[in-house]
Amino acid sequence: MHYSHIINELAEDRELYFNAVSPPIVQTSNFAFNDFASLRAAFDDEMSTYLYSRGLNPTVDILRKKLAALDEAEDCLVLNSGASAIFCAVMTNVQAGDHIVSVQKPYTWAGKLFDNVLPRYNVSTTYVDGTKTENFEAALQPNTKVIYLESPGTLTFDLQDMEAVAQLAKSRGIITIIDNSYCSPLFQKPHRFGIDLCLQSATKYIGGHSDTVAGVLTGSKAMMKQIFDREAHNTGAFISPFNGWLLLRGLRTLPIRLKHISESTQKVVAFLKDHPKIEKVYFPLDPDFAQYELAKKQMTGACGLLTVALKATSHKQIEKFSLALKHFLLAVSWGGHESLIMPKCAGLRPEEFDPTNSEHRLVRLYIGLEEAEYLIEDLDQALAIL
Repeated sequence: MHYSHIINELAEDRELYFNAVSPPIVQTSNFAFNDFASLRAAFDDEMSTYLYSRGLNPTVDILRKKLAALDEAEDCLVLNSGASAIFCAVMTNVQAGDHIVSVQKPYTWAGKLFDNVLPRYNVSTTYVDGTKTENFEAALQPNTKVIYLESPGTLTFDLQDMEAVAQLAKSRGIITIIDNSYCSPLFQKPHRFGIDLCLQSATKYIGGHSDTVAGVLTGSKAMMKQIFDREAHNTGAFISPFNGWLLLRGLRTLPIRLKHISESTQKVVAFLKDHPKIEKVYFPLDPDFAQYELAKKQMTGACGLLTVALKATSHKQIEKFSLALKHFLLAVSWGGHESLIMPKCAGLRPEEFDPTNSEHRLVRLYIGLEEAEYLIEDLDQALAIL
């Protein structure tokens, strides 16, 4: 199914809403029934009909169908944040005494779940360098129930061989979960490689306008129903109709936004690679990237996130460079219309900065919808202070 059909036509039953081109926001908390039998059926299976917008809602359902199709999955849940998607995906697949193998340094709230929440229920996590599949195998224990991936990551963009990890996991009856936020479903489809559960922060490219927060979780119908009936309902994790509508609006322009962002990013990468103040550029589809061949196998494109190692000797230098930028905002996240900068050392006190630690000199950039030349000129003037 072509993504143009999915984004513009799939699940658009316009005759049900006055032939409006844009679906309405069904901004209701509650749904009425005409008889006891229908209400009783809804009580028995709330995923089969509309009962209460805490669960299913018509506006969000249109979005669910589109996002499931984009991911080539049987079903989809849209939740109120990427952190909710992580929580629900992991919690539905572990119980007390289980073990998880995760890539090292996952997204912050995945790490906090593994380190702070799950140990209270005697669920342990082993972190591994995910660039080598044998590391996952070596970390497996008899009670391992989940392998957690993030490919690419979001700082140095380490990749995992999804096909190899999925084969290993299936041979042991282990569930695989991947955070696909970097690529979006347009540029990477983890289910094709055998991954069981795919999640992403829809706050990023799906929304695209930095005006809503959401998470997406896709997989089998059985798994989505299990999460719907248990973790998602018990945590109140579902997205609101209005935010669902905002994501539908953002989805309409996803291909053209990613095309422009990707083209601009390639130009910025080329500029930075030749700049004397840049020690190294990290970008998965750069031929000099260590895992370039794997990136080409798994990804059909890369968007606007890249990282540079600056030739800096102090925390103050990196702060001056960051604040000298006129068209990059100092902020977390990515995927919106605006370009962003996030230095790794922003989380350090100046006295903690170690210039010999290359990680302290990493600066993540997000290339937004501005023209590449406009951003390159800004980067050039800010780099001059180094």
